[in-house]
Amino acid sequence: MAFKDLFKFNKGKTTFVFVGGKGGVGKTTVSAATALWMAKQGKKTLVISTDPAHSLADSLEKPIGHLPTPIMENLHAVEIDPEVAMEDYQVKMKEQAAANPGMGMDMLQDQMDMASMSPGIDEAAAFDKFLQYMTTDEYDIVIFDTAPTGHTLRLLSFPEIMDSWVGKMIKIRKQVGSMAKAFKNIMPFMGDEEEEDRALEDMEVTKKKIREARAVMADPERTSFKMVVIPEEMSIYESERAMEALKKYNIYSDGVIVNQILPEETDCEFCQARRTLQQKRLKQIHEKFQGQLVAELPLLKEEAKGLSTLEKVGELLYGDVKLISE
Repeated sequence: MAFKDLFKFNKGKTTFVFVGGKGGVGKTTVSAATALWMAKQGKKTLVISTDPAHSLADSLEKPIGHLPTPIMENLHAVEIDPEVAMEDYQVKMKEQAAANPGMGMDMLQDQMDMASMSPGIDEAAAFDKFLQYMTTDEYDIVIFDTAPTGHTLRLLSFPEIMDSWVGKMIKIRKQVGSMAKAFKNIMPFMGDEEEEDRALEDMEVTKKKIREARAVMADPERTSFKMVVIPEEMSIYESERAMEALKKYNIYSDGVIVNQILPEETDCEFCQARRTLQQKRLKQIHEKFQGQLVAELPLLKEEAKGLSTLEKVGELLYGDVKLISE
């Protein structure tokens, strides 16, 4: 099986690909190269950087914003901006307050303060984007250029966390709604019944979207995880641990990309020694990740940035073969 055969497409449904791994192994290069290759195959493609320390724009050598930015035919890119995400969150909170007259502004401000101080606002924003693009099926494929492993695992745990949180909010809302109706005559400030029902309906819609996201993320026909490693022990062990952690969320890696492999022929004694060590690590990778397809990328002579270089990387990974939808 060729590495390109790992991508599955269901007509009318978006395919999601997460590219993960330790920091500095080349996740952005692989994500950008994959996105370019997919676009050239005629797939409407979106690549999203969820890493707060964005490098996607540097890799593509194009300015990229918080909203989909056109890169070339069939390809758009996004770098999630946590500050803009926070502003969006505040707007949502104010809308929620407007729909909930009984909710005090102090409570609203506390929620916004907590969110702005949260170290996970970037993951929350990334999850919000996932929900957005998952429900529209606007693209054939969405590729997530993820942050280093710890951040990514938090991102992928968000559906479970949010499902539980929204479920509790709905339960509380129903309890408060029942009390409000019982004391309607003596508590007129509780707001009218229509507003209360609309607020509850909004939460039910959110919960439905979150459960859809969980189902899609755990569906190997829709979502896959590609792990990028370099032939060094720390990268191998961290990737192994990450794959085990992903299983908790029913997400399984189906492909490993080994990056930065030194060339075979060289007159450099130091390079030969490094090459020999890398070959040992490559053998270790093939043994540890036996159930997955392993692809290898050479260490490039030039920096892995710019469309022409990234297109070469895509060809090395996938070859010049058209993809056909199922």
